[in-house]
Amino acid sequence: MFEPFSDVTAEPHIRGFLHTPAKPNGSGVVLTHGAGANCQSKLLIEMSEAFAAAGFFALRMDLPFRIERPHGPPSPGGAARDREGLRRAVALLKEKVRGPIFLGGHSYGGRQSTMLAAEDSETVDALLLLSYPLHPPRKPEQLRTSHFPKLKTPAFFVSGARDPFGTIEEIQSALTLIPTAHVLHEVEGAGHDLAIKKSFGDLPERIVSEFQVFAEKSTKPAKSAKR
Repeated sequence: MFEPFSDVTAEPHIRGFLHTPAKPNGSGVVLTHGAGANCQSKLLIEMSEAFAAAGFFALRMDLPFRIERPHGPPSPGGAARDREGLRRAVALLKEKVRGPIFLGGHSYGGRQSTMLAAEDSETVDALLLLSYPLHPPRKPEQLRTSHFPKLKTPAFFVSGARDPFGTIEEIQSALTLIPTAHVLHEVEGAGHDLAIKKSFGDLPERIVSEFQVFAEKSTKPAKSAKR
């Protein structure tokens, strides 16, 4: 079950859909879209449904740049505002759940999530990055990894074996820059959209299952240390 979700009490405004679990596990996840999509993308809907089925409150949201205009890519000058939108969405979801909060998204949305976490490691408990855009297609020298050494938030990456934004080997090499817990889940035969023959099959459920195991293992020591 999901319903429209919005908050206009502060800038940037938050708009999206909140999936409510039948049996809450106390956790929540904020998911967002890529540069050419919105929160109504099939991938985000299926991922949110899989998370809700597993007990998570799942908020799929439009980034600020998409709220401002229905079509077109984000501008580099608006990236900080998009990250602030993610920060606000996480804060709003924290009002609904008392357990761990996770953040991530597809492509550009995932990239901005990692940048936000690099700026503030206390924002969320772990990250889920679907098709991280390591570099523009056919431009492997333009790596988007300068913030990776600052990441202290555990990160779960999902990449298609045929993704033009980064080969599996390139992603594996880039992940060595991250000093905290991280893992890469390869989707054989998939491209940047993670679909195979226009279908995700049981991929969303498998991602959620593996992400839960990863998050539990990678966040427990940190929480124990804080106590």
